[in-house]
Amino acid sequence: MKTNYEWNDYEIIATGDGMKLERWKDVYLLRPDPQVIWKSSENLEEYPELNAKYNRIGGGGSWVNLKPMPKSWVIGWRNLKFQIKPMGFKHTGLFPEQATNWATMIDLITNSHRQVKVLNLFAYTGGATVACTSAGAFVTHVDSAKNMVEIAKENMRLSGLENKPVRYIIDDCKKFVEREIRRGNKYDAIIMDPPSYGRGTNGEVWKIEDSIFELVNLCKQVLSEKPLFFLINSYTTGLQPIVMQNILSLALNVKDLSKIDCYEVALPTSQKIFLPCGCSSICVF
Repeated sequence: MKTNYEWNDYEIIATGDGMKLERWKDVYLLRPDPQVIWKSSENLEEYPELNAKYNRIGGGGSWVNLKPMPKSWVIGWRNLKFQIKPMGFKHTGLFPEQATNWATMIDLITNSHRQVKVLNLFAYTGGATVACTSAGAFVTHVDSAKNMVEIAKENMRLSGLENKPVRYIIDDCKKFVEREIRRGNKYDAIIMDPPSYGRGTNGEVWKIEDSIFELVNLCKQVLSEKPLFFLINSYTTGLQPIVMQNILSLALNVKDLSKIDCYEVALPTSQKIFLPCGCSSICVF
């Protein structure tokens, strides 16, 4: 298990009854979390500072404001800044548990002492893009949702990185990689943060269990001659870390498994327990 303890603007205060109570700087939110299957010793909805809660309704839901709060605000991690905005499907625009991977990638890029080209697929609002760019990498940021890419650009601006070399692509990730293969473009590092299920710009269906191996296999063809790392994140409960390790090993033909680190990603809580937040597997070449 890996976690990161450098957050000052974010914390999980309590969990229970399928919910997590979080502090995002000065704003307190209550959201569902499928991993929280234990009972709470208190009614989290009665937390005195609670600004908003997300009510799950069938396959969707909505936010309910309980106290005045901004539509969006900014939080920081190290010297980086990110916009937070409650959105549909209980999202806030950032996955704070990924800070442990941001720290790893920053170290790898910084210690490589060379120009590193990074391909960030399913890049969402650009947490990894901001982190890698801050370490000096040239990042190609690919996501099918235009509004998420716009937030990524804002996160770059907030972090003072708006003039750094980032290429933003609004496209289906698989189709983009196929075009990069034909163009002969290469990358030293690849980040892949796919959803469990989704649709591309033209309605393409993505289901991680059916598609992830093929995509990693494709991405192997855009790796440079001296690659630095390949990172996959998964939020799908059935895909355990060892499954991600097997995919990287087989698709990238990595015989030395000591080059691949697979682990659960978690967040510490004020209850002195850890909240599981998916898994990651990274191959460092």
